[in-house]
Amino acid sequence: MKFNNFTPFQLWLSFIRKLSSEVANPFTKNPVLPKKKKGIGEAARFIDYRRVKCVAGNGGNGMVSFLRGYGTPFGGPDGGNGGHGGHVLFEADSSTKDLYHIGNTVKARNGTIGMGKCCHGANAEHLHVKVPLNTLVKEAGSSKVLHELFRPGEIFIGARGGAGGHGNHFYLSNEVRKPMKAELGGRGEVVQYDLEMRVMATAGLVGFPNAGKSTLLRAVSRAKPKVAAYPFTTLVPHVGIVHYDDFEQVAIADIPGIIEGAHRNVGLGCSFLRHIQRCRCLFYVLDLSLGDLPDQLAALKTELQLYDEQVLDKDEEALMSKPSAIVINKSDLDPTLDEAAIASAFAPLPVFAVSAKMGRGLVPLLNFLRGQYDDYVEEQKARIAATEDDYVLKF
Repeated sequence: MKFNNFTPFQLWLSFIRKLSSEVANPFTKNPVLPKKKKGIGEAARFIDYRRVKCVAGNGGNGMVSFLRGYGTPFGGPDGGNGGHGGHVLFEADSSTKDLYHIGNTVKARNGTIGMGKCCHGANAEHLHVKVPLNTLVKEAGSSKVLHELFRPGEIFIGARGGAGGHGNHFYLSNEVRKPMKAELGGRGEVVQYDLEMRVMATAGLVGFPNAGKSTLLRAVSRAKPKVAAYPFTTLVPHVGIVHYDDFEQVAIADIPGIIEGAHRNVGLGCSFLRHIQRCRCLFYVLDLSLGDLPDQLAALKTELQLYDEQVLDKDEEALMSKPSAIVINKSDLDPTLDEAAIASAFAPLPVFAVSAKMGRGLVPLLNFLRGQYDDYVEEQKARIAATEDDYVLKF
């Protein structure tokens, strides 16, 4: 049997060969730039900070009941206990990327009341709230860190549910044969926390307005930040995912533009400088069309340094100590650009001349990004291994 002069075996073999040529080599780490068209509509907002009110479940009330049955008209007390209320648990999850899905109030279920014939009420299920890895749990309105969830599956009890009340059967004793009392269920805790992501992206794009940060993010990922020819088109941070042919995914963040005086809350202010704090490394995006590249870099670093001195908490990593790289955008405007001279001017920082609009020079930049991501993964593994003994003893 043949199909267009080909046997089924030949058709199967050609399909396998075509498939094998398209499957990525698992031993390489090359970036895969987006080729598909982006969907229509606005991008989902990225949330890396959330104030959450945790309401635990109340315990069920105990029951006062006496057995009345055929042949046992005075069977005695048989009131059951109420069920326990559910806890509110924050659980670190590697597949959760931000805090967008968490509402301002999270509430666990209440326990069921006790019933007659010694039927105890059901315990309510605990409410598991998934949070990204390296999420800080702070006291509401304070900078005090209560716990950091950096281990996959690690749990922090945000609010404890109330205990179920005892029924009158619980109080049966030789001295008291007909107890007429039962307990009310305990009230669940109501606690408020500030959830803050310590790391929201591997790299953050830092630059002045209209430097091409949003265009660069659209070029390397399928994120859809707004792009226009006027300042402050990006009012909230956008996070895009860069794909590699070994199926690894690396996050990169577009931070709203910084202007002179940002550390004094000028422009979009200090709240967006704090977004930069949640990136492991910084990519300074310089606009080639503005000229004076060293002055642009010096102005950006000055704002970050002043922020470190005035606003940054003492227990956080300084912005100036983060790994950095220079990205010179709009390089297509100057075909005679001397990359070697620029690299020597910004040494020892690595320099990448790219054109986000034309898609040029992106691969070396993304390879550097992957190196930073691999270093971060190794740091996390070492941190988990170093605290393994303390974690086992504590829990």
